Amino acid sequence: MDKIKCKDLFEPSGSEIVDSLVFSKEDPWLVLKAIQSYVVSLIEKGIEGYTLLDKDVLVGQNVKIAKTATIIGPTIICDNVEIRPGAYIRGSVIVGPECVVGNSSELKNAVLMRHAQVPHYNYVGDSIVGNYAHMGAGSILSNLKSDGKNIVLHGEEEHETGLRKIGGFLGDHADIGCGSVLNPGTIIGKNTQVYPLSMLRGIFKEGCIVKSQNNVVKKEVR
Repeated sequence: MDKIKCKDLFEPSGSEIVDSLVFSKEDPWLVLKAIQSYVVSLIEKGIEGYTLLDKDVLVGQNVKIAKTATIIGPTIICDNVEIRPGAYIRGSVIVGPECVVGNSSELKNAVLMRHAQVPHYNYVGDSIVGNYAHMGAGSILSNLKSDGKNIVLHGEEEHETGLRKIGGFLGDHADIGCGSVLNPGTIIGKNTQVYPLSMLRGIFKEGCIVKSQNNVVKKEVR
């Protein structure tokens, strides 16, 4: 059976802002549908210790934002985040504590959990990036099929999502190699590494090394 529930992919981040959303649903694609309304509601109520940077951008403490970054709301940026030059945040986004959003990286309708890193030329649309997950330079979470049809998650079973746009779900400590493209609806399990220049589709189990679509090996326990 595919392990694709939020509880299978992510541990609690320790941030109530992040966890109250991510663990409000069993299926991670249902979280995507709830991001915008959830972020708007928090911005309207306000969060203690957070500052309203713009009318719909709420920012925590010790946040570094480069002058050339563009942030569109509704967006929440948690404590100790670094937003580097040229970053483009398009709204309906939560950037969790201690994350890095790097140069020329683009986020849209997405959640980064604690210490997630999208540091160089990354696209993260309609996705969840787990705690301490890392995307290598130029890696992409593609979120729309060329035929525009709804996304089906392909694993040991097929999971109908009813959504046209889903990028990827990266489990905690997942590591995506440079220049990789994850096709719409790809799931990478906890502690799984993906080789550079990979093109993947489907569900990949935790604790593996993904060398290519059909070459996946279990990590050795030392």
